[in-house]
Amino acid sequence: MTERPWRTDYWWTSPYNHIPEVSRTLTFDHRVILHDATLRDGEQTPGVVFRSEEKVRIAALLEELGVGRIEAGMPAVSEDDAKAIRAIARMGGRAQIMGFVRAMKSDLDQAKDCGCSGVIIEVPIGKPKLEYQFGWTWQKVLDVSVEAINYSKSLGLYTVYFPYDTTRADPVELENVLSGVARDAKPDAVGVVDTVGCALPEAIAYLVRKVKNLVGVPVEIHTHNDLGMAVINSIYAVAAGASVVHVCMNGMGERTGNAPLEEVAVALKVLCGVDTGIRFDKLKEASKVLRELSGFPMAPNKPIVGDGNFVRESGIGIDTVIKYPLAMFSLDPRFVGSSPGVVLGKKSGINSVKIKAEEMGIALSEEEARAVLNRVKQLGIAKKGTVSDREFAEIVKEVVGRP
Repeated sequence: MTERPWRTDYWWTSPYNHIPEVSRTLTFDHRVILHDATLRDGEQTPGVVFRSEEKVRIAALLEELGVGRIEAGMPAVSEDDAKAIRAIARMGGRAQIMGFVRAMKSDLDQAKDCGCSGVIIEVPIGKPKLEYQFGWTWQKVLDVSVEAINYSKSLGLYTVYFPYDTTRADPVELENVLSGVARDAKPDAVGVVDTVGCALPEAIAYLVRKVKNLVGVPVEIHTHNDLGMAVINSIYAVAAGASVVHVCMNGMGERTGNAPLEEVAVALKVLCGVDTGIRFDKLKEASKVLRELSGFPMAPNKPIVGDGNFVRESGIGIDTVIKYPLAMFSLDPRFVGSSPGVVLGKKSGINSVKIKAEEMGIALSEEEARAVLNRVKQLGIAKKGTVSDREFAEIVKEVVGRP
């Protein structure tokens, strides 16, 4: 098959994504690094706690996935966190290991002592944060920022300046702070941070361009999903020139979570042709391991890695799902380490029963399959749900007298 941007062996998306009227408004011409913050922002999911050895295991998963940067945690939180960061820094993989710090010399010293090669320096800039939480002026923000950035650079750390709640900053105050930072303390990169997920894609793109022009360094994007915009805002940021996208596996994070690693990586590759270095076939298994370690539940229809993404209950076209998955899905499940499947219930058809029976090594005649289908529908209606493999086997045994 001749591959086109919208159609390969592993996906079949819309050709309208690539017509000139669309493609000239969204240009993607650079490689993007994924900065995974699962070990810090992801752990801020209420009720989630990672022990140090679990953090090391997750970091190894991220390394295997091909993540470019791992935010290993915040050393100042606890000695257990610092221990995990030190162990992750000693792993010696390809990913850059970053620490998350406040604009304090003690935090920066800890990150350096833990073996981090870089830091994310958080400083508030959103107007609600400054007025109600910190009581700071923009000049105070600038003074604190300049001192922290310069000290970080003196330690030899790759320094990302992270003025959080960027999308709720006063425009004049944001420009004052960024201009001052560019003049007095040049960081290696600056983040545009949509801390409470409240910006439109066009606003994110505007901010990425503005920050890049003001500071003259690479721009990174960090989005949250409060209004369901995290993925699309990340994509618009990349189109505007952002070279690093902050993500969390399984979309973990405070409130509604951060931009999900798996959704951002797949969307950038499949829809935009942007390489992030991710091994897509490892996504489903990595997601499963993280769910087990975190105890964080995930919707079965979660994009990319949900357990119900590539299964079908409806009997219409069920054989096509198995033989030609791209007729039913935009992605071939194998691309993300999954597989197509059949579940049984009220909406099933005769082919659904035949496929499930074949999967389980059960031979059914046409008449037997129809009798089994009738019982499957009855049970699906009675339980208001799907029929498990165990229940299906019991129905078969009752209807045909053999397993």
